[in-house]
Amino acid sequence: MTMPSRMPEPYGQSSGANLADILERVLDKGIVIAGDIRINLLDIELLTVKLRLIVASVDKAKEMGIDWWEDDPELSSRARRNQLARENAELRERLARLEELEPRPAREESP
Repeated sequence: MTMPSRMPEPYGQSSGANLADILERVLDKGIVIAGDIRINLLDIELLTVKLRLIVASVDKAKEMGIDWWEDDPELSSRARRNQLARENAELRERLARLEELEPRPAREESP
């Protein structure tokens, strides 16, 4: 006669589905972790560190009004193109101003 084992299931066999469920729920709803660290010496504030962490899906973040990655040239090719076009326009304006300041050499007319 075999007795059922009372030993817990080894870690990892059934936790995969649970972890996936938890991750799906967190990304769907979003989670905010906030904290402040302050270092004082004799009632004089020497250092304050404010920590804010938001974990959410892209759709949920956009729903909350968070879309900073769309304007970051390091993360968005559209933002990078916009930045290059803006820099190009600024350089053309500077060049036009410099050309206006510099007298143009007189052209020699051919006979």
